[in-house]
Amino acid sequence: MKPDFKFKFRRRKKLTTLLGLTLDGSRLDGAVLKRTNGSLAALQSFSVQLALDPLTAEPELAGHEIRNQLDAAGVRERDCVVAVPLKWVLTAQTELPPLPEADAASLLQMEAERGFHTDITQLQVAESRCPLAGGKKQVLLAGIPNPHLVALEKALAAAKLKPASFTLRLPALQPPGLGVPPSGGSAGLPPKGGTPNETGVVALAIGESHVGLQITAGGGVAALRALEGAVADEGGRRVLQADFVARETRITLGQLPAELRAAVKRIRIFGPRELARELADEMELKFEPMGLQTEVVAGYAPDEFGAQVPPDVPVSAAFSLAARFLVEQKSALEFLPPKPNLIEQFVTKYSSGRLRTAGAAGAAAVLLLAGGFGWQQAMLWHLRSQWSQMAAKVGELENVQDNIRQYRSWYDGTFRNLAVLRELSLAFPQDGAVTAKNIQIHDGGVVTCSGTARDYASLLAMQANLRAAAGVTDVKLQQVRGKAPMQFVFAFNFNHGGGDEN
Repeated sequence: MKPDFKFKFRRRKKLTTLLGLTLDGSRLDGAVLKRTNGSLAALQSFSVQLALDPLTAEPELAGHEIRNQLDAAGVRERDCVVAVPLKWVLTAQTELPPLPEADAASLLQMEAERGFHTDITQLQVAESRCPLAGGKKQVLLAGIPNPHLVALEKALAAAKLKPASFTLRLPALQPPGLGVPPSGGSAGLPPKGGTPNETGVVALAIGESHVGLQITAGGGVAALRALEGAVADEGGRRVLQADFVARETRITLGQLPAELRAAVKRIRIFGPRELARELADEMELKFEPMGLQTEVVAGYAPDEFGAQVPPDVPVSAAFSLAARFLVEQKSALEFLPPKPNLIEQFVTKYSSGRLRTAGAAGAAAVLLLAGGFGWQQAMLWHLRSQWSQMAAKVGELENVQDNIRQYRSWYDGTFRNLAVLRELSLAFPQDGAVTAKNIQIHDGGVVTCSGTARDYASLLAMQANLRAAAGVTDVKLQQVRGKAPMQFVFAFNFNHGGGDEN
């Protein structure tokens, strides 16, 4: 199953009141906002310590505790947006060359499989792209294990809450467009007729046991880290390791492409006033000589959300989360899986091989489910006996059918099919860098081809040749897996002469 890198908010109605929640260790922060007449009003806010971890506790128990805390705070709102802990997130980075979007998606899937040291089908993956010179992009891939999200969804459901978004604290705290070059230039590069822009930002958010680090440049998230151990508990008092944060920030900046690194000119710090000021002093000492300006963010800009904000509202991730959703500012990284429609639910339920079971085995399963009556057991034995006699022959027939499907197009002598094979032969390189193993020519002129390629560059070059061939349109790379060699599947439409030439 391919990971889906594009996500949609799970909204059925336009909300005017919303609960923002941030989960950080055992602390749950919340804010209820209402949008009316172009302004945002804070109805309630709270910060509580949870005894149960929604990730490890029984969902019903964790949800019950959350519900009790909300009731105690007077919160009745059910619709919510949630910032999940940054420590749940796995990240990988890659550089994306100028490619058609379909090819870019396939390449990012392959890079995700390489970059994440886990089964990618078990992750909910989001991406953020930062423009580079020459049409290239620096891409951050962020993944959260599906079991984490499932556990959280169950706990929220038990708390009678309806999540509309799963995202992170740091993206919510950053105004949209932060790090976007003026006049359309790439990050760190001069826009047309202008001077090099200075739009990149380092954002640091002080949490319960860590400091979250996000680097924004070119309008995208270039780096994302949880600096574990940056905040220690000493006798119930939080102690900040400011020198450690400064060192890790310097290392993270050094790992970025030079043009993104050069674009970073600001450091924004969020957190409790005393700790934030302590960190700001350390960052000023280390980074002002490098031309970076440091600020402690204590309030919102009047136009930050495109709606009026009360002047006395303190900055919080819960408030920012709800505010941005209410004004329809899309999250930079979204992790809530899209809700499947009825058709998708049906396909998911019945496409895992259940409809492909042989008739005898299917009848046997039905009989098993029907009960334990004697005649049923006898019939079951009879059917199993019949199937055991047929299984070998059925297997042989299936192999023959597979061979027919695999090699039919190679021996089909119709003019159209010969023309398809000719164009494919001309498109494939003569040095064997790309080879075809299976070609299927369907009714309507749709052709699918699978094979192996020495590298991705060779595969793209072959596809470019094919796109230039007469009669070939809509070439799409459907799947790429493996490394050396990589396996691929692509499809295209073929119309030679405008009709079926049999």
